[in-house]
Amino acid sequence: MSKYSVGIDFGTLSGRAVLVDIATGQEIATSVKEYPHGVMADTFVNGEALPADFALQHPKDYLDVLYYVTRDCVKRSAVNPADIVGVGVDFTACTILPVTKEGTPMCFLEEYRDNPHAYVKLWKHHAAQKEADRVNDLAREMGADWLKHYGGAISSEWMFPKVLEILGTDEELYQRTDRFIEAGDWIVWQLTGQESHSICTTGFKAAWNRETGYPDKEYLGRLDKRLENIVGEKLSTDIKKMSEIAGYITEEAAALTGLMAGTPVMPAFVDAHAALPTLGITSPGKLLLIMGTSTCHILLGEKEIYVPGISGYVKDGIVDGFYAYEAGQACVGDSFDWFVKKGVPQSYFEEAKEQRVSIYQLLDSKAEKLGPGANGLLALDWWNGNRTPYGNSSLTGAIVGLSISTRPEEIYRALIEATAYGTRNIIEIYEENGIPIDTLYAAGGIPEKNSMLMQIYADVTGREIFLAGTGQACAYGSAVLGASGERGYGNLAKAAESMKKVKEKSYQPISENTRLYDKLYGEYKKLAVYFAEGDSTLQKTLRTLKGQNKNI
Repeated sequence: MSKYSVGIDFGTLSGRAVLVDIATGQEIATSVKEYPHGVMADTFVNGEALPADFALQHPKDYLDVLYYVTRDCVKRSAVNPADIVGVGVDFTACTILPVTKEGTPMCFLEEYRDNPHAYVKLWKHHAAQKEADRVNDLAREMGADWLKHYGGAISSEWMFPKVLEILGTDEELYQRTDRFIEAGDWIVWQLTGQESHSICTTGFKAAWNRETGYPDKEYLGRLDKRLENIVGEKLSTDIKKMSEIAGYITEEAAALTGLMAGTPVMPAFVDAHAALPTLGITSPGKLLLIMGTSTCHILLGEKEIYVPGISGYVKDGIVDGFYAYEAGQACVGDSFDWFVKKGVPQSYFEEAKEQRVSIYQLLDSKAEKLGPGANGLLALDWWNGNRTPYGNSSLTGAIVGLSISTRPEEIYRALIEATAYGTRNIIEIYEENGIPIDTLYAAGGIPEKNSMLMQIYADVTGREIFLAGTGQACAYGSAVLGASGERGYGNLAKAAESMKKVKEKSYQPISENTRLYDKLYGEYKKLAVYFAEGDSTLQKTLRTLKGQNKNI
């Protein structure tokens, strides 16, 4: 009799579930649902304008998606829920929400319905940069050892800056909140009826590690006296390894999801990390690019190595016995989306309609005809700040070489090339600090849809790139995790080896293109240093003006 697992993936704009045969890897059913409220970046749920750099979501959307996609998968597959051996969950991170001791989001309470800080702060909520600066400056001043686990700087996206933002803006809400929790851990709580926090979410996003726990009371008290006892009071110390069962489906959750009560649920993955077992990556030397709105660059290592500028490293953070390392680019697909919405003329949309292709397909076909450097442009990929190596969400992008004759496809290609340069820079940072990389893999929506982009990445990095054999790499990886529990393989490495999916076709670098891109990449690095380090006054001046006049 066949056995199955369910993977549930919560992305930036939608959630999805996939039901998988754990013996064959066959995806029996898949279901996707968009969040009704989407991302609240400009306008709040009540119609009021939001401050700059906000990115909020409504937790009810997550519940609506959770119950719909799981029921839909079970119903359409006709699989007996008793044959489902486990459930895995992954979520964008750091995405946090304040809740009561029962797990009720604060925004569900009548008195906080119109309070933006009572809602979910999405991973790309960057309004806590000044709080991140305080966290980092004090940690450096005190010589805090934990800071090295995050490349020397905490991002504004992480847990403590966001909590500090809430505290500084609305102390009453902070005091009324019983728990600050990652959205992925909250979903596991809704399924199992018991609170737990995964080593993956907590280790990478909340400055926690196995040896010393969270930052100590002395540091937290100096950061803000009101934070001195946050650990234990508002941040849980119940941290589970990815190899542990987080809990079991409750009767209530079973009725809402269509799953069977008592089905094991594994701890929550950070979404990008869930894709590693999809490609069978459970050992060092294999770098995975998770490419979507942003890109994460994740690999495993045998030793603890301090790597400046990366997002973090966590022992046992993905696979027991290995250090998991993560670096990233804060804006990849988002920059292409920005350009299509803000920079492409109407005539191109009309042309795409005439050819019966999407606007992206039209731009790809035009940009593909350009060779490396033929557009005469060089761009910085910092449309949403820089994650690695500078860890500064206030840094902004740039395009150099524009002229009155510049065409949209030339800008589009320059933006793609810029993200490829950013990835090459991250590869070099890993290797220069003693973490070897022998194979590149890519997964996510972009590699599935854009062959031109993937060829540019192969050419810029000078490396062969293998792709995931499924378009649902994160959800599928969560299903692999679900199959690794006590009723399945009993081990993530075994589950991943048996269920892995890698396409036969790979992207090979074209040597002549790589030679040309080597020169352009050298100029990219000069440009990056200039804008991030050599003339930080320019960036600060632009930010100040933008803050004083939103029309600028």
